[in-house]
This record gives sequence, structure tokens and C-alpha cells, in this order.
Amino acid sequence: MPLAAVRRGFERALEWVVIALMIVLAVEVAAGVIFRYAGRALVWYDEVASVLLAWVTYYGAALAALKRSHIGVPELVRRLPPAGRVQAVLVAKACVVGFFAMLGWVGYAVLEVLASDTLVTLPGVSVAVTQSVIPVSAALFVVAELLTLPVDLQEARRP
Repeated sequence: MPLAAVRRGFERALEWVVIALMIVLAVEVAAGVIFRYAGRALVWYDEVASVLLAWVTYYGAALAALKRSHIGVPELVRRLPPAGRVQAVLVAKACVVGFFAMLGWVGYAVLEVLASDTLVTLPGVSVAVTQSVIPVSAALFVVAELLTLPVDLQEARRP
């Protein structure tokens, strides 16, 4: 399977995850507003909304990485000679992948610490489940960076 097809499939999957999370967040917030307006506020509404917002943010950031939509300064790289551009791209990718690999590793270690904690308003839900977004999205970010590497290198080699 060509790398472009893998990238498209990964992008579609991330888009569906982000869309689903946004829909769940919108429904949950709307339900919270309606129940509060009716005088029967949901005690878990705020906590779940903040968790969902964090999930949308983390998974959305991985999607943005795949679409190469994060803030950057490409003009600095373009001003370098072609060999320098390739080295700059490789160093930048190595820094980003290294950071997210470390974030995923530490995020996973934190899950073990949080294993016995539960949400305040939903004692049946483990905090580790809610915080699993950190190592999972870090892994997704690494995959996104590696999938965009060939395109970045191709652009760096252009005269």
C-alpha cells in the first residue's frame, strides 16, 4: 500500500474521531444547559465537558500535524541552500518526534499513578481513562510527523 494511501486513511480516521468528539461535546454541553435551565443541573456536566474539550484539542492537534497546519516559519528553511534545508527538516522532525515520544512515555507512566483515582462527579470512571489521551495522542502525533516527512523532504530538496 502506498504511503499516500496510508496517510489518507490515517487522516480520515483522525477526522472521524475529532468530528465524533465534537458532536459528543456539543450534545453534552447542550444537555447541560437544558438541564440547568430546567432547574435540574447535571453534576457531572462540567467535568465531562472539560475532559471532552481536552480530547478534542489533543486529537485535533494530531490531525493538524498530519495536515501540516501548525504554526511554523517555513521562510527560514526556504532561505537555506537545499542541503541545509534537508538538514533543518530532519533536525526539526527529530525534535518534534523526540518530544512527543517523551510525552507519550511520561504520559503512560502517569497513567499508572492515576490508576486508582476516579472522576469526582463520576466515581465509576477512572482518571487514567480520561488522561489516556496524552500517550495516545502523542503516538498519533509521532505517526503524523513520520507520514509527513517524505513530503517535507521533497519540498526541502526543491531548488
